Amino acid sequence: MTFHADPNIYTKSVTLKVSDLEKSLLFYKEVIGFSIASQEKKKAALCAGAGEAFLFIEELDQVEPKKMRTTGLYHFAILVPSREQLGMILNHILETGYPLQGASDHDVSEAIYLADPDGNGIEIYRDRKSTDWVWDGDFVRMDTAYMDTKGVLAASSNRPWNGLSEGTILGHIHLHVAELKETVDFYVKGLGFDVVQKYGSQAFFLSTGHYHHHIGLNVWNGVGAPVPNKNQVGLAYYELNIPGKEKLEEIKQKLTELGATITEEAGTCYTADPSGNRIRLSNS
Repeated sequence: MTFHADPNIYTKSVTLKVSDLEKSLLFYKEVIGFSIASQEKKKAALCAGAGEAFLFIEELDQVEPKKMRTTGLYHFAILVPSREQLGMILNHILETGYPLQGASDHDVSEAIYLADPDGNGIEIYRDRKSTDWVWDGDFVRMDTAYMDTKGVLAASSNRPWNGLSEGTILGHIHLHVAELKETVDFYVKGLGFDVVQKYGSQAFFLSTGHYHHHIGLNVWNGVGAPVPNKNQVGLAYYELNIPGKEKLEEIKQKLTELGATITEEAGTCYTADPSGNRIRLSNS
């Protein structure tokens, strides 16, 4: 998956705050198909098969329920390697009876949507071949149409479901933000992303390496939406992989010039976009 490797900047992992670790683990193992890479009393790292962990969940000591109309996570997106794999997990979820929120054809991809027990949004998708994506200049054509559910299920060839397959990764992250101009500048001028699609004044999609999007930003929770309280379930932070120390230092300088705050914890850099979404900056 060359869009999620050097020299691109891409989403590598996501860390969620949850209300009940065991309840979340049951969902992510039995419904989504993650494996547990490691587990502590109130934390767990989850992976696909024997792959590298890319979902981290942390149980809050004091919990506030998820509130609407704040910034934060819209959804994190699990990218499976093939349409066959998407069909297998779709069939499995239907068999469990767990509620789906939707299924869409985005031209560049096919996707299903649901939420975890705390209301954290999840997309599970497969990409069409990048050679089949249509670009109008710098913008990639994306749509939201009905997914060919029968075709996706048929692609599974009735193969038994054994959890997420190796090669499954974090494909992108989509965020609620308070406004778009300053936030888009943060990602473009500070982090080096390109705008590859936008929907009026409501949503922007950004990527590096000509991917359809590594980051989605929207103001669907309202312009001026507040940052959620720290004890609210939802996004703790997500991780961007930066290709090399030199690039990381360059980005840190650009973010500082834009007025962003950068902190270091245990040798790792953190920042936050203008809407309060926290980001871990790691380098390969």
